[in-house]
Amino acid sequence: MSLGAQPFDVASVLQEVKMVRLEGVVRIRDLDLPLLRRAAVAVPGAVTDAWPVEVENLLRAAVSRLGGGDLQEAAERTLGLAPGMRDRAAADRRRLAAEVYRLSVERFRKSQEEMVLGQIAEQVCWLAGTGPGARTPAAPGIALLPPHLQHRALRVPRAGRPRTVVLHVHPVELVRDMDVIVSPTNTHLALPEPYKASVSAALRRAGAVRDTAGDVIADPVHDALAQWRAEHGVARRPALPGTVAPTAPGALAEQGVRRIYHAAVTVPRPGTNDYDVTPQDVARTAARALALMSLERDGFTPPLRSVCFPLLGAGRGGLAPGTSVSALWSALAADADPDRELHLIVRRPLIADLVVEVLGAEPLPGDAEGAAEGRGCGCG
Repeated sequence: MSLGAQPFDVASVLQEVKMVRLEGVVRIRDLDLPLLRRAAVAVPGAVTDAWPVEVENLLRAAVSRLGGGDLQEAAERTLGLAPGMRDRAAADRRRLAAEVYRLSVERFRKSQEEMVLGQIAEQVCWLAGTGPGARTPAAPGIALLPPHLQHRALRVPRAGRPRTVVLHVHPVELVRDMDVIVSPTNTHLALPEPYKASVSAALRRAGAVRDTAGDVIADPVHDALAQWRAEHGVARRPALPGTVAPTAPGALAEQGVRRIYHAAVTVPRPGTNDYDVTPQDVARTAARALALMSLERDGFTPPLRSVCFPLLGAGRGGLAPGTSVSALWSALAADADPDRELHLIVRRPLIADLVVEVLGAEPLPGDAEGAAEGRGCGCG
């Protein structure tokens, strides 16, 4: 089925959300979800093999907008998005969701479940640009923002003076002229294979050295991190959550990237392909990355000044994007260095809108295009 063949409305999206509820997020790849795929893909027609991850992240973003309380908890349980529940059977997830409302399974199925799933569908439509007040078009997909809007200069309130943050809306491997990029990884500090869809895989892939035919002849980011592990006694055991390992950027140096900080924020769950991550570890990791940057700053000429954070823990870690943003900002807002340039990066406009909302940020008048022309552009 074509991704643009169906009308995009709440009732149609609800049917696909119900399919995910029945089969679970672990079986998203086996389901026919044209509307959720359309909403999750940033570039029209660019459906990659990682689309199930994009759909799951979209659902997590939608659930994170439900405002907490029983509604959000029931939504997380019924779709299997709560920690430790992604592989639970549909009957188990329904029972656990019913417990949130202190109802029998049958009564929950006939009443609250339809409401919970309907609220998720409403939020998906809003994020995709078809809901009330939505700002991005839904069809034929979520279009990649034009270059002058791929960077949003924002004024973010905090105690004391507001802080300026530049929000990037593009793949991390397109970042240019950035002193430090923070790369989330697991506590084993083991990089994923380069063909994976995560931030750390993208940075490994972009940092590889290639010959004139495009074949990889060296893997310097991976090798440098392995050397750091050996030198710091964590080659055969996991590091503590919050550990930050600095390495050179490999071939990304040609784009003006000077350091990669590998941030151990996700804890692998033994015997599974899942991870655990807490907001406290996200905040701790971000604070340590800033502290490390301050220590290293004057060892470089010119000194390290700009740093770019993805949403730590919001990918395979399973943390809701809004929760990741809040935890990140709790550390970044406390940064006492007025000369440091703070950047955030996400891949999709719908998540960028969520970041702006969670931070309570306002655009700096006339600065979006200027930001795109300056440091960290990546627009080419």
